[in-house]
Amino acid sequence: MQTSFSELEYSLKKKQTRRDRFLAEIEAVTPWVALEKTLVPFYPSSGGRGRPPIGLARMLRMYVAQQCFGLSDEGIEDALYDSQAIRRFVGIDLGREAAPDATTLLNFRHLLEQHQLTESIFNAINGHLAEKGLLLREGTIIDATLIAAPPSTKNKDGQRDPEMHQSKKGKQWYFGMKAHIGVDAQSGLVHTVIGTAGNVSDITQAQALLHGDETDVFGDAGYQGVEKREENLEVPVTWHVAMKPGKRKTLPGTALGDLLEQLEHAKASIRAKVEHPFHVVKNLFGHRKTRYKGLAKNTAQLFSLFGLANLMLARRWLIDTNTQVAS
Repeated sequence: MQTSFSELEYSLKKKQTRRDRFLAEIEAVTPWVALEKTLVPFYPSSGGRGRPPIGLARMLRMYVAQQCFGLSDEGIEDALYDSQAIRRFVGIDLGREAAPDATTLLNFRHLLEQHQLTESIFNAINGHLAEKGLLLREGTIIDATLIAAPPSTKNKDGQRDPEMHQSKKGKQWYFGMKAHIGVDAQSGLVHTVIGTAGNVSDITQAQALLHGDETDVFGDAGYQGVEKREENLEVPVTWHVAMKPGKRKTLPGTALGDLLEQLEHAKASIRAKVEHPFHVVKNLFGHRKTRYKGLAKNTAQLFSLFGLANLMLARRWLIDTNTQVAS
């Protein structure tokens, strides 16, 4: 295909922006073939009313860009016209064609939600990482984070999202949902994702966050007593749960107290890995608030976000490996 003048001019520019580098990394580490293979059985062969559908590869890339930049459907449509870097990533040349519009992406998202394909995307990414030897299965770290939902009632229904709930953290109340994750203790990559209302206790989801092959599980003080719960009595793992802060402060200055403090420090250093995927999703991808109404739609998005977060966390290793293979 002949390159347009604007594309040629962009490819020859000297300065590479942070957005350029970010998209180049996403391009390099995403297993595009595996993702397309996962989605193609569900993707329509016709665009409706005789129109040819927009290519799956293009819609997938548009969706990935949307998630990585935390944009709405309208926002990513505008970005395609505003940003040459995003257009190039998606594969759009405005000299020859119009960019897919927000409604087209909305329909694509509904297709993913209808067939639980965001979970399939998450599993395909993790399958790719496992093939590279990055997902080990001996230990799991469990944790949850609050994701705020709009508390305003200024909408067509005149009410807040009924599937979101209040939750207290420290002395402050939050309205929204929780993202519960199980993370590989060795690599720090997410292997399990669960979305619940904000008032669901972390400890109730602990058993569901295990993949079944681990021997050790690490959690913060919110999981105190997890081993005594009925669903966990026969789970063949060793639970390493943090001591409550108040109890830790009263440890005696004896040899035993020092040993217990060293143990807590060691457990905390392992648990720290669970914060990395939360950081990517909330700070790098900008997902601090729910975008949609209802738990199902927002949980579906979480699978995509944490799958892409895994790729970002593993990107240096993946890029180095790809470079070695190419050479």
